[in-house]
Amino acid sequence: MLLKEYRICMPLTVDEYKIGQLYMISKHSHEQSDRGEGVEVVQNEPFEDPNHGNGQFTEKRVYLNSKLPSWARAVVPKIFYVTEKAWNYYPYTITEYTCSFLPKFSIHIETKYEDNKGSNNSIFDSEAKDVEREVCFIDIACDEIPERYYKESEDPKHFKSEKTGRGHLREGWRDSHQPIMCSYKLVTVKFEVWGLQTRVEQFVHKVVRDILLIGHRQAFAWVDEWYDMTMDEVREFERATQEATNKKIGVFPPSISISSISLLPSAIRTAPSSAPSTPLSTDPPEFLAVPKDRPRKKSAPETLTLPDPEKKSTLDLPGVHSADKPCQSQE
Repeated sequence: MLLKEYRICMPLTVDEYKIGQLYMISKHSHEQSDRGEGVEVVQNEPFEDPNHGNGQFTEKRVYLNSKLPSWARAVVPKIFYVTEKAWNYYPYTITEYTCSFLPKFSIHIETKYEDNKGSNNSIFDSEAKDVEREVCFIDIACDEIPERYYKESEDPKHFKSEKTGRGHLREGWRDSHQPIMCSYKLVTVKFEVWGLQTRVEQFVHKVVRDILLIGHRQAFAWVDEWYDMTMDEVREFERATQEATNKKIGVFPPSISISSISLLPSAIRTAPSSAPSTPLSTDPPEFLAVPKDRPRKKSAPETLTLPDPEKKSTLDLPGVHSADKPCQSQE
């Protein structure tokens, strides 16, 4: 298990970011999706939790086989997808990622938002008070992103908002900019497979960091698109974009509806506990399981009849010669 705390500051207020976050996630998912790969929205509806109050539950399937490193693609089937479940009680959210093909793999993210520049060192004390963790600040203006994701129009150093006047963020902007808020994320990665655990957990954290950096840069760069939106308007944008995204990756389910009421009683629809957890089942998927009553194959017939040497000519087959050698597989 590898635990890290990420702190991402934004030139926004917590109330403003609530709209920007929903807009950014929907638009980013649509842009990153293509035929057969991307983000399929399975469920998106409000619910009421007895502990956290009113919230929004979202379930997605993230298809990303081609985005895996080569060593991972070698052992992961092409039907591979990650299930994302999110419980949003803004300004507190829980997100969990699991994969049925890798039952010992999970990512657990808890997020809190405050109007400060990342100075609260005890924000997760109740969730992980005595757990050692690395604190990583992510600077949306100065941290480098993978070259393939760079767009000058989304670079906070070059972008200036027409509606808010905020922008051209320079080095050290977090010390003086107003307004400013911080997204605190406690990220736990588990991959309990001997020999691969460290490598996989470190790789996943690198991917998570890159996604957080790119997504928050976009949320600010798109501020003029969402700044005047109401919550009802951004929910409608979210619904329309989700339908378009599902069609873009080749999924054609019934139209997604964002219900106004919970489909199940609040006592049943509860979020997961704050402690990170690994899926309970460790059994392999059904298609990988060995049948219990598999009939034993026989390596040879009951009786063996040897050919008559005098009738050798009757054994010759077209195109087969004694000098032929078995084919060797080519790598």
